[in-house]
Order: sequence, then structure tokens, then C-alpha cells
Amino acid sequence: MAQFELEVNGETHRLDVPGEMPVLWALRDVLGLIGTKFGCGIAQCGACTVHLDGVAARACVLSVAGAAGKAITTIEGLGNGTRLHPVQRAWIDLDVAQCGYCQSGQIMSAAALLADNPAPTDADIDAAMVGNYCRCGTYNRIRAAIHSAAVQMSGDEASAGLFYDAAREVRT
Repeated sequence: MAQFELEVNGETHRLDVPGEMPVLWALRDVLGLIGTKFGCGIAQCGACTVHLDGVAARACVLSVAGAAGKAITTIEGLGNGTRLHPVQRAWIDLDVAQCGYCQSGQIMSAAALLADNPAPTDADIDAAMVGNYCRCGTYNRIRAAIHSAAVQMSGDEASAGLFYDAAREVRT
């Protein structure tokens, strides 16, 4: 085995693991960061989504060797420790999660989208979230939460209520 340095959530970790080990298992089994979930193991469901240098990536197929020297952000590192990221806040405010299993991957993909496109359309959201599956079918609430987070991030809090109403209609 070789030693690899991984920067995870702003901290450098030296790991003595095989280079082909998926980052998912390094995060969960070695570093104890269990917010990133295992879903399919073949990068098709999105449950394991993390940010790699700010871009959404599937941790189940990303090797430790391939991630060395890059910044990894997990769901645990998305907020700043005392304050939630606007996407996390919107998820809570709009009661997006049902079972919750896929939600860390959904949130990470949504945050990457908003970092790249601060005012996405429904089509932009659908395109960015296409690889994230929710067996509970909360897609309309997910879209509403992404719009709400975009509004929060823009500082236009007066418009945020529009998305709360849209999500409430979906639940009834």
C-alpha cells in the first residue's frame, strides 16, 4: 500500500490505503465521514456525490490516487460548522427529504450547480440533477429548494416565498 494525501473539507489527511480504493470507502471507513452514501457503486445514482475541486463527482468510482492533490468537499464540509449552506437550509425549510438516503448526494449536486450557475432555470436544474435518483420521488421539492437556495444566495429574500408556496403545493 502507498500513502496518499487527501484534502477533505479543508483538512489534509495522510492515508495508507491502496490507490485504487474508491474515495467513498476512504471517506466512510477510514475517515469516519459517513454523510456520503453508497448507492449503486457504478456512478449511476448520485448518492455518493462529493465535490472534487468544486465540481460534483461520484466518490464510488473516484480512486484515492485520482483524488490525491485535489480538494474534496463532503456534505459534512458544505456548511461552515456553525451555519448551514443555503442549499441545506432550503432542504430543511421545504421538507425535501422523505427517507433521506439520497439527500446528501442531491444537496452536493445542487450546491455545485449553484456555484456554477447562480440563477438556474428548471431546465438547468433538471440537466444538473439528472444523475441523482430519489426513490421517494421528491423531485419537485428538490427543484423548489434549489430555486429557493439560489434566491437566498442572491440576497433577494422577498422572492424566496414563491418557492416555499410551490413546494407546499407539491406536498398536498
